[in-house]
Amino acid sequence: MIRLTRPECPHPAALASNNYKHPLNKEALKNASHDKCMYCECKISHIDFAHVEHIKPKAEDKYPELEFNWSNLGYACPKCNNAKSDNYYEDTPYINPYSEDPENSLVAYGTYLFSKNGCERGDITISDLKLNRPDLLEKRQLRIQEIKSSIDACFRTSSQVLREAALAELQKETEADKELSLFVKSFMVLNAA
Repeated sequence: MIRLTRPECPHPAALASNNYKHPLNKEALKNASHDKCMYCECKISHIDFAHVEHIKPKAEDKYPELEFNWSNLGYACPKCNNAKSDNYYEDTPYINPYSEDPENSLVAYGTYLFSKNGCERGDITISDLKLNRPDLLEKRQLRIQEIKSSIDACFRTSSQVLREAALAELQKETEADKELSLFVKSFMVLNAA
């Protein structure tokens, strides 16, 4: 999970007419998250339909008044959204990448996501959203193996110029628009120094 910047709502009239899934608004959320799930950082639209996520659940017994509130909407994959369901705890809310930097509460180590410094909100976010589920761990492992192979290739070359150019290109894989960028960034810090 990485820090995201919420854009201005491109079509507030849709929200005012009780449509939180309007294509313009969904596209704005998609672009803000680089077509990645706001929680697990997996690319979405090339394999599934993304969900417009209600950060605070819209269920009648939760926060129905926030159903059409732009600041309560996000972009999530079906697995994370379904795992979260209508859960929400006022005293320990989930990490919200639109309003805080998740790296203050969460840390990637290998293929696992951990809470930082005993952060209960991080623990609950990881647990409830199943952010260390087996299929996600496997996806992270494949991504890390790709990066490791590329790093190894960089260090096999005898040309310092080629090595530096290749490492600079690899560094781009840590940018926000890249899938699983938090895990790649963590791996690069530990292994490409």
